[in-house]
Parts: sequence; structure tokens; C-alpha cells
Amino acid sequence: MTDFVSIQTRGTISLPPALRRRYGLDEPGAQMEIIDAGDHIVLRPKLAVDSSQTWFWSEDWQAGEIEAEAQRRGGEGTVHESGAGLLDALESEG
Repeated sequence: MTDFVSIQTRGTISLPPALRRRYGLDEPGAQMEIIDAGDHIVLRPKLAVDSSQTWFWSEDWQAGEIEAEAQRRGGEGTVHESGAGLLDALESEG
């Protein structure tokens, strides 16, 4: 699909309504990432994170997620199939 838009004063553009809806950009405060790819510009939707979930996206937490995933792939630790299984294992250790 190709759409053409005009650049308005101060460099603003308006995205077509169907694209705004498709990518969740029809909410106030929605953001786009702008990437200068040398010979073209890429606009990528930047989805907001609910404020109750921001802890998960902190630099420290993400570093821990990467470390845990590397350990899992290396066969370290125990993988539980459910939250109940994890709680049972924790209770039996305590």
C-alpha cells in the first residue's frame, strides 16, 4: 500500500486514519520513532507501556531477563509449566 501525504508548516504530516487505527496511533500522545536510514526515512510506531508495567522495561530488569534467557537456553535452572508448579516447588524448598 502506498499513500502520499503533504508536508505541512513546521514539517508536520498527517497519517491516513486507517493507518493510525491499524497501528494504535489514534490515541492522544501516541508516538512514532523516526529512523534516518540514509536514503529514506522510516516511521515506526512506538507503543506506550501502561504505567503499571514500566518496571519490566527498566534497564536493570531487561538485563536480568537477558541473563535468565541465556541461562534457560544453556539448560540451567528449572522450568515450571505453570505458576502453581512454581509455587509448589518453592514451598517444598522452604
